[in-house]
Amino acid sequence: MPVPKYPTDDNTRLSFWEIFRLFFILGCTSFGGPVAHLGYFREEFVNRRKWLSDAAYADLLVFCQFLPGPASSQAGMAIGLTKGGYGGMVAAWLGFTLPSALLMFLFAYGVLNFADLGGSGWITGLKTATVAIVAHALGGMASSLASGPRTATIAVLSMCVVFMISGAVGQVLAIVLGGLIGLIWLRQTKGANSSETSAPEKLGHTGKMATSVLCLAVFAALLILLPLLAATTRAPEIELLDSFYRSGSLVFGGGHVVLPLLQAEMVDSGLVGTDDFLAGYGLAQAVPGPLFTFASYLGTIAAPSASPVLGALIATVGIFLSSFLLVLGGLPLWNRIRTAEHARNAMKGINAAVVGLLAAVFYDPVFTATITGYKPFLGAVTAYLLLRYWKIPPWALIGLAAVAGYFLF
Repeated sequence: MPVPKYPTDDNTRLSFWEIFRLFFILGCTSFGGPVAHLGYFREEFVNRRKWLSDAAYADLLVFCQFLPGPASSQAGMAIGLTKGGYGGMVAAWLGFTLPSALLMFLFAYGVLNFADLGGSGWITGLKTATVAIVAHALGGMASSLASGPRTATIAVLSMCVVFMISGAVGQVLAIVLGGLIGLIWLRQTKGANSSETSAPEKLGHTGKMATSVLCLAVFAALLILLPLLAATTRAPEIELLDSFYRSGSLVFGGGHVVLPLLQAEMVDSGLVGTDDFLAGYGLAQAVPGPLFTFASYLGTIAAPSASPVLGALIATVGIFLSSFLLVLGGLPLWNRIRTAEHARNAMKGINAAVVGLLAAVFYDPVFTATITGYKPFLGAVTAYLLLRYWKIPPWALIGLAAVAGYFLF
């Protein structure tokens, strides 16, 4: 008798609190970044609880990789949606995000009480670890997303665009050009991904097509209207929401790729200092849960109306809002378009472009603002050695670098 592709109890609905509890535990224990998070999800929901089959989970991951935003959080949202409807989707996001968001808020609240954060030795140590972590991520992304001559060329062109056109405009242009070049220049290797060539499978979302279209329309409308509203009203709260919504909407690849967009929105605008920015990004590697809760830290630092809690809420909701709309709107459509070769070609070009995007921001400001002498340089090299060859996890590296920096810098 053939084994069914999906569990027999796939339609069983769980309560808001049950889904929240499970994802809250994962939010407290899921160290290691987006790839590790997806491994935790597979162990919990495929192997242990049998909520999804391997085939369904693989299809879900392909879908999330095509979306801008945090792939692991989007996978969690989709799982929550499948098991608990709209409330389950909110419960999954809230449970997985809350622990790290609270930690980042508390750290930022403490930073606000420092008169000279950049002069603290432990912060310098934290920044050297950030250099190593971003360099390691950049190397891994380049080897998988820009390893061929054509994708590597797209990455270099993207980096040039970002250097020539500063700010968010150059970064968005680099992503768009990467997609267009990929659409024309790249060809998908047939059979490279079994989930792309296998027969379509329903991913568990039963929402109406009208709901899907509405969500995608709201996503696009906010992307257009929020900048106009911010420019018209000049309200700090609207400007903050616009910055984080755009960042969450334009980040392809998730994880470290959010760094350049947030740097353009927060540092280039003067809302957050470079030292504060890099220190918070370094700490974001040490906490469990999604890396996108770095937004909670930045929103607290750049709080409008001197309200850190309001700033953190606006930033956190803003950066994840597009993911909610895209998951709700995209799942019904994904079953119809995921085998389209043109979509895969464009995605390959975008992925290569974000490698160049991250490389540009790695140089400035991550490297140039941190490596100001031989001590920070040696610290960054040592941190990279520990991370790359001794396989020390990022959260442990961050703690070690902070302690070492306290005594050495």
